[in-house]
Amino acid sequence: MHAALNLLALVAVVGFVSAFAGRMRWSAPLALVVVGIGLSFVPHFLDLVLTPQVVLVGLLPPLLYAAAIRTSLVDFRANRLPIGLLSVGLVAFSTIAVGAVAYWIVPGISLAAAFALGAVVAPPDAVAATAVGRQVGMPRRILTILEGESLVNDGTALVALNTAIAAIGASITPLEVGWDFLRAAGGGVAVGLAAAFVLAQIRKRITDPVLDTTLSFAAPYVAFLPAEEIKASGVLAVVVTGLVLGHRAPQLQTASSRISENVNWRTVQFLLENVVFLLIGLQIRFLLDAVRREELSVRTIVAVCAVTLAATVLARIAWVLGSTGVLRALRVVNWGWREATVISWAGMRGVVTLAAAFLLPTDTPRRELLALVAFVVVAATLLVQGLTLPALVRRLRLPAPSAAEDALQAAALVTAAARDGLTALELAQRPEDPPEVLRSLRERATRRSDQLWEQLGRPDDELEPPTAAYRRLRMQMLAAERSSLLRARDRGGYDDQVLRAALTAVDVEESMLDRVDEAAARIGDDLVARPSLAGDCEHLHRAPTVAQPRTPGACEECLRDGTTWVHLRLCLACGHVGCCDSSVGRHATGHFRGIGHPVMRSAEPGEAWRWCFIDELLG
Repeated sequence: MHAALNLLALVAVVGFVSAFAGRMRWSAPLALVVVGIGLSFVPHFLDLVLTPQVVLVGLLPPLLYAAAIRTSLVDFRANRLPIGLLSVGLVAFSTIAVGAVAYWIVPGISLAAAFALGAVVAPPDAVAATAVGRQVGMPRRILTILEGESLVNDGTALVALNTAIAAIGASITPLEVGWDFLRAAGGGVAVGLAAAFVLAQIRKRITDPVLDTTLSFAAPYVAFLPAEEIKASGVLAVVVTGLVLGHRAPQLQTASSRISENVNWRTVQFLLENVVFLLIGLQIRFLLDAVRREELSVRTIVAVCAVTLAATVLARIAWVLGSTGVLRALRVVNWGWREATVISWAGMRGVVTLAAAFLLPTDTPRRELLALVAFVVVAATLLVQGLTLPALVRRLRLPAPSAAEDALQAAALVTAAARDGLTALELAQRPEDPPEVLRSLRERATRRSDQLWEQLGRPDDELEPPTAAYRRLRMQMLAAERSSLLRARDRGGYDDQVLRAALTAVDVEESMLDRVDEAAARIGDDLVARPSLAGDCEHLHRAPTVAQPRTPGACEECLRDGTTWVHLRLCLACGHVGCCDSSVGRHATGHFRGIGHPVMRSAEPGEAWRWCFIDELLG
């Protein structure tokens, strides 16, 4: 009963603190660490002691898998150099640097134990960094690098820790160190690929979303346990399995299975991540009680903790900035000093560091002190670096992700997909297919892309485009339909399964109509497309960026016909102003089809993107 109450209290505290932090725009991980430290001194409340088995076997595999299946394998490959430098090179450098400092500052510690401490504090946990980064608008490439680092560095650090622990009890040669690393890395990757292959073959034959999600929950351990059994890296095995299955999910799973898996894993990830940070704070009282048994003065303990913390932080800064300088001199990187500065400061440690400290053998000299040092590094980096990282990002003026640019790219992407869908419709239709069905399918194919284009331009409170009106009216209709179904349920007379199916259909349609964030709320320069989006389109490269409009602020044909427009488009060849495809006349597209001028640009305020009708590319 006591364990059940502790579990309920954990979930309740996590839910309340996370919700409150969200309302106050605070970082939930940092708030949970502070709350955990405070609750650790409340007698007989959440007396939970972290053990290595709970963290490294119970929490780490599902956390890594949840992050891996949502990580882009394409982006991971594109950033493999900085990820490798951080997850392997930096971990090794930090292990050696912090180990050397610990051997100098910690009384009575062996060199092997000092390097073990270096391996313990080496791997950062990017959960807090990415949580803060998303809140302040950190560039997505930095987030990708930090997330990729956190996926791999735990495996590197645990290999280094196991090597150091082996050296505590016996001598170990450099050849043995190299073999351990190759076995852990190579074996982990091999087991991960094998697990992904087996799971993919099973997943192909599953269509039930419940069974598919059940398989997904087992996947991290299908990879982790065999790898650990052969002394390979279970961490790398889980990461590889998650990356491969996440990348292949659209080919292996049904749409309903992917949606179910995504929702369930988001819930699991939210609970585990936040419980972990609360548990970190709860450990302080146990560590203080243990370190009191050390025959050291408070001054010595504080000095050891402070110096080790400084060495940990400075080692990351030195490695990141130093390697950036070398690689820039060799012209093999395309990130700047501002990005490197943020990455060097985003080195918050997490629960793996704390759990790894408890892996030290019980006869390790100063074991309790080393565990306290690990906690100080975790708590201090979370609080100090976590609280100052937003200010650093703002001070360096790094470009934040743009909701408007995202909407522009999404509109172009969905337009191309809708075009392919319409092509498939033309090939699949038969003479006996009802014309009204074909018309409805064509309208449905273009409605989504029209909605995305309408997010650009003027906001809804200034001009309500057709899809926004459709959404507003349909939401009111769905509310009335739900009320009718609920009244029918309360009156009785209908089978419960039938009623639930009808309500589910209403819920699904309503979820598809939820309002996307208003892209027009942007502030700053004109919205332009990335140069890379134009690809090899000669029309965009040759076309000018501006032209003199023939009918400024109005559609030429709409003025003639007395119709209305939604958004305006400017032909860059002749200055013709026509209305967009969400308008009744679709005169911009009609101008291209009649005259053949390939490139137009938006004539809406605050927009400077161009579009090639022939190649269907942004520029």
